[in-house]
Amino acid sequence: MIDLYTWSTPNGRKVSIMLEECGLEYAAHPVDISKDEQFKADFLKISPNNRIPAIIDRDNGRSLFESGAILMYLAEKTGKFWPKDPAAHWQTMEWLMWQMGGIGPMIGQVHHFLRNAKGKAPYAEERYLKEAHRLYGVLDRRLAQAEYMAGTYSIADMATWPWISRFEWHTVDLNKYPNVLRWYKAIAARPAVVKGYHIPVKQPGIPMPA
Repeated sequence: MIDLYTWSTPNGRKVSIMLEECGLEYAAHPVDISKDEQFKADFLKISPNNRIPAIIDRDNGRSLFESGAILMYLAEKTGKFWPKDPAAHWQTMEWLMWQMGGIGPMIGQVHHFLRNAKGKAPYAEERYLKEAHRLYGVLDRRLAQAEYMAGTYSIADMATWPWISRFEWHTVDLNKYPNVLRWYKAIAARPAVVKGYHIPVKQPGIPMPA
């Protein structure tokens, strides 16, 4: 049994999707970041950086924070979605790190400046949106070569897809990136992704481009 401490954000959805894909039994505990619940003392014991998601594995008492680390832990625990073949294993790792170091931080900044500080920092808006489009281009070129980011469906896709699902937030037209669009729709149709997307709070639905 896994205790998942999470909220309805891209980083939170990475882990709920992985748990659903692996078929692991878990209990979701909402941590409402709009109410600063991530700063409560009890949560700090699990996640010293005050960020969701975090987990506790009741099988061994281990707790983990940081979404990428949790994905790798669950992949090792179940033997799923992280190939053991060295070439595929490290290709999955490099694309996971690409998401952790690029897509997440850069698109997160786009969301902040376009949604929370619109018009207050034009240079920042332009800079981060330009970088978001560059990263979309990288992903589109990769997906022209392979069905999924590391060849087969993996934790790299689960880490990246939730950020792309907020394309409306960062004003990117997925139709301009046809390979990303194909990949996005294929993953959105997976039953585990649909279930994981609505954890811990049910949403109106997975966004789809016009």
